[in-house]
Amino acid sequence: MKKYILSLAVASLFYTKSDACAWSDPDYDYFNLFTQSIIKDKSYLPFLHSYSSRFYGGYNPSLIPDDNIETWKKYFNNQLSYADTSNLVYKIGINDLNALKKGTPTNPLLQKLGTGFYQKYKEGIDYLIEAKYLEPYMSINYIESENSFYYDRDANRANATSLNYDKTIAALASLYNAARNPEIKQRYGYQLVRFNHYTRNYDSAAQAFKTYVEPIKLKSTVYFMALDQLAGAQRGLEKNSDANWNFFQVFMNSKDRKESAFISMKLSDTASFSNIMKRAGTNEEKNMAYFLLGYEDFNNPIPIMEKMYDINPDSEILKVMAARSINELERSYLPTYYYTSDAAQKTSAKENSAENTSKDGSADKTNSEVKEEKLSLWQKIVRFFKNLFGGSKSDKTGNNAKNDQSDDELFNNPDRIPFYNRTAYYYDEKTQDFLDSLEKFTDKTKEKSKDEYWQIADAYLKFLKKDYKESTEILNEIKTTNPEYLEEIKRMKVLNDIVSQPKIDAAYEDHLMKDYAEYFVEKKVEKDTVNTERYDYYGDAPSTADFLKDVIANRYFLQGEDGKSFLMNNKLSDLQYNPNSSLVKSVEDFYRKPNKTQFEQQIIAKNMDSVGNIDAFFSTIYGDRAMRLADFEKAKSYYEKAQKFAGIPRVNYDWTEKEGEKITPKQYTSEEYDGFDNISSLVFGHNVWESFGSQDSESMKAENYSDFPFIKDNMNKLQLTDVLIQLKKIGNGNDEKAARANQLIGNLLYNTSILGYYRQLFVMDIDNSNGGKYDFWNTDRKNPYKYYYKNFLDTSYIEPDNFDLTISYYQKALKLSNNKEEKARILFQMASAEQGKYYQYEAKNQLKYDYSDPKWSEKEDAHQKELNNLRNQKYRTYFAQLKAQYSDTETTKNLMGSCSYFNYFMR
Repeated sequence: MKKYILSLAVASLFYTKSDACAWSDPDYDYFNLFTQSIIKDKSYLPFLHSYSSRFYGGYNPSLIPDDNIETWKKYFNNQLSYADTSNLVYKIGINDLNALKKGTPTNPLLQKLGTGFYQKYKEGIDYLIEAKYLEPYMSINYIESENSFYYDRDANRANATSLNYDKTIAALASLYNAARNPEIKQRYGYQLVRFNHYTRNYDSAAQAFKTYVEPIKLKSTVYFMALDQLAGAQRGLEKNSDANWNFFQVFMNSKDRKESAFISMKLSDTASFSNIMKRAGTNEEKNMAYFLLGYEDFNNPIPIMEKMYDINPDSEILKVMAARSINELERSYLPTYYYTSDAAQKTSAKENSAENTSKDGSADKTNSEVKEEKLSLWQKIVRFFKNLFGGSKSDKTGNNAKNDQSDDELFNNPDRIPFYNRTAYYYDEKTQDFLDSLEKFTDKTKEKSKDEYWQIADAYLKFLKKDYKESTEILNEIKTTNPEYLEEIKRMKVLNDIVSQPKIDAAYEDHLMKDYAEYFVEKKVEKDTVNTERYDYYGDAPSTADFLKDVIANRYFLQGEDGKSFLMNNKLSDLQYNPNSSLVKSVEDFYRKPNKTQFEQQIIAKNMDSVGNIDAFFSTIYGDRAMRLADFEKAKSYYEKAQKFAGIPRVNYDWTEKEGEKITPKQYTSEEYDGFDNISSLVFGHNVWESFGSQDSESMKAENYSDFPFIKDNMNKLQLTDVLIQLKKIGNGNDEKAARANQLIGNLLYNTSILGYYRQLFVMDIDNSNGGKYDFWNTDRKNPYKYYYKNFLDTSYIEPDNFDLTISYYQKALKLSNNKEEKARILFQMASAEQGKYYQYEAKNQLKYDYSDPKWSEKEDAHQKELNNLRNQKYRTYFAQLKAQYSDTETTKNLMGSCSYFNYFMR
C-alpha cells in the first residue's frame, strides 16, 4: 500500500494548479486569444502556461525536432529527409539493415538508397544494427521495496539485466575501439553509459562516461544523451547536486529532452533550481537558471524577467515568460462565461423525488428543504465595468427603442452590462498591478529587442486594458515576415475592431461578413490529432471566433435586440428550457423580420433549428403563458394556431460499442405527453400524496366530474381550453355546480403551478422531474441575465406563478358551496396555494450571509425565526380558518392523517 501512496505523491509533482472537480478543465475556462506558441524556439512549447497538466500540450509534437534524428540526418549528409531518417533510425528492423549490409535490401527505402549507401556509411549502419539489437532491453530493472514509488511492472518484461553483462560490455568496448568516426565512437560510449545505468552499475556508468564519452571532445547531441544517462546514475549514487547540474545541462542544450530533464531536476534535488543558480557561471547558464526559477515560482515573474532582461533582452526564454504572464492575465480578464451573483442564486422550495412523500399534497416545507444555491465565486463581479461602449436600449416589449440615448443613460442600467471592460472579471489589485507592471516591461523590451514579438505582446496588453486605438497603432507599425506573427497581428486587429465597436447595426454586420466571415461562418471541425482523448471529453477549446460571437451577443443584448443576442449562443429549440414570453417574442420578431442582412441570415438565423412547425412552436409557448394567467380565451386562440406542433424538441442519446454515441430526435408515442397532446383529466383533481416520481394515478385523485360530461379522460391543450372556458362560464352562476366549476379551475391552476404534480404542462417540459424550471426565483428583476444569453440554462427565466389567481377561483367556490366537507377541501387547497406565495416571498428575501462573520450562524437562525413568524402571521390564513371552522369534518380528519405538518398545525 505504501508504494501506491508514494506514487500519488510523486504524481503530484507533475501537476500545477487544478480544479477540485474532476470534470473541470481550467484551460477551457477562458479565452486564449494570445497565441503562446508563436515563440520561435519550439523546444520551449511544453513550458508555456497550462493549469490542466504539468506541461503545456496545445501543440503538435512534431514542432519539436528530435535531436537524435537531426544529428543522424546531418551524418547522412542530408541525403535523407527528416521523415526517412526517422524511419531508418526508429522503424526499419534489424533484418532489413542486415540485408542492406549484404547488398540485398528489400525495404523500399533502403532499395531507393541503393547498395552503395552501406559502403558510404558503413560505421553508422553497423552502429544502428547494434543499437536495434540492444534497444528492447534498454529499461532499468525494477526492484520492489516498501518505499518504492514505481508502479508494478510486468515481471517478464525484458530489461538491461536480461543481457549478459560482461559480454555486452566487452562487445560495446570492442566496437568503440574499432570505430573511426568520432560521432559513431561517442554513440558506442553512450550505449556503455546507458547499459551500466540501466543495470544499476552506477559507478561503472560514471566511469564509462569519463572513459568513453568525454575524451571524444564533442559536445553535440550524443554527448548530452550520454550526460542524461550519467545524471541518472549519479542520482542512483545519491549525488544529487551533481546529477541536478548535469540534468540542467541536458535541459539547456537539447530540444526534445527538456521535459524529462526538467522532471529529473525536480525529482533529484528539492532545492534544485536555487542550487543551479549558485553553480551557474556563464550568462547563458544564469539566464536559464532564472527562467527555471521563474517558471517554478510564477506568483510574480516580473522581478525574474527583469534579471533575464539585464542579461539578454533578446532571449527566447524571456518570451516564454512573457507568454505565460499574458496567459495568466487572460484567465482573469477573459472567462468563457459571465455570471451574476443575484441571478445565479436560486432557491428551490422543494426537493422533488419519489421519496418526498408528504401525504395529500402537504402545503408546507421546512427551511432546510428550501435550499439556496450560492455562487460566491462570482460575487467578485460587483466592481465590474464602466461606461465604454454605446448602443440602444430596449423598450418594455423587447423591441428596439429609438437610438437617441446617451452612453450614460444606457450603461447606468444595472441590468445590462458590457463585458470585457477595463476591470478584470476576477478583480483584485494584484491582477491590475500585474497587468501594469507587465505592460511597462513589454514597453521597455520592445524598444531594445530586435524581435517583433515584444511589439505584439505590448499591443495585446493594450487590448486587455481596452486601449484599442493604441493597440492597433502598434500593430500597424510592425514589420515582419514571420507567418505566425502575421497571423497573430491580423487576428488582433480584428479583435480591436470588433470589441471597440459600440453598436452593431446593419452596416457593421455587412462589414463583419465582408471582412471577417472566417470568424463567424462555421467550418467543419477536425479532431485534435495531438490529444484526441482530451478533445472527446471536453470538445473544442474556446476560440477567437467564440469570443467574438460573445462580444456581438453582448452588443445585441445592450441594444435590446434580445432575440438576436439569444440566437448568437443558443438554438431556437433551447427556448423550451426557459420559455420567457418577452424573450420568445423578441426571437419571434427576428424570425419574422423581413430583409435580413447576410450576417443575420448566415450567422444568426442558422440557429433557428428544427422544432417542426416554427409558428406552432411559438404559439404553444404563448398559449401556455396565457393558461398560467388564466386567460383561457387567449390561450385557445394560440392553441388553434399550434395544432401542427411537432412536440417539444428533445433528443435520444444511444450508445453502441460499434457506432459509439448516436443522437436522434425523440419520437413521441401516440399515448405520450408531447407538450400538446395527451393530458389526463386528473389535472382537475387533487393530491392524495406528494410524489412527483409516481404515476399520476397514484399521486392524484379525480374530483366528481358528473356535472361536467365535457371533461374527457384524455385531452390536448386546445380541448382543455374549451373545457376551461365552459367551466368559467358555469362558474359565473350561483349554485353548487358553479362552486364545483370554480374549484376545478382552481385545481388546474394549482396542479400546473410550480407546486403541482402537472407543473410541466405550461412550461414546455415533458415531465415534472426536478430542475431549474421548478425553482423559486429570488430576484425582482424580470431578466436574470446581465451580459448575454450564453448561460441561458444556468438560471430560471420563467415568469413566476400567480397564486392569487388560483386562490380567487377557490374563493368563489368557497363562497358558493354549501357542503361543509367540500369547503374543508377547498380551504386546504387555498392554504396550499398560499404557501406558494410564502415560498416566493422567502426566495426574494434571503439573508446575504458573510461566512467570515463568526456570528453568521446566529444571524441565520434569527432570520429564519423572523421568516417563521411572518409565515404564521401572514401566510397561514386558510389553515387557521380550516382549524377554527372545519376541524370536525371527515375531510379535515383524513388530511390530518395523511399530512404530518397539517396534523401538527391542527394540534
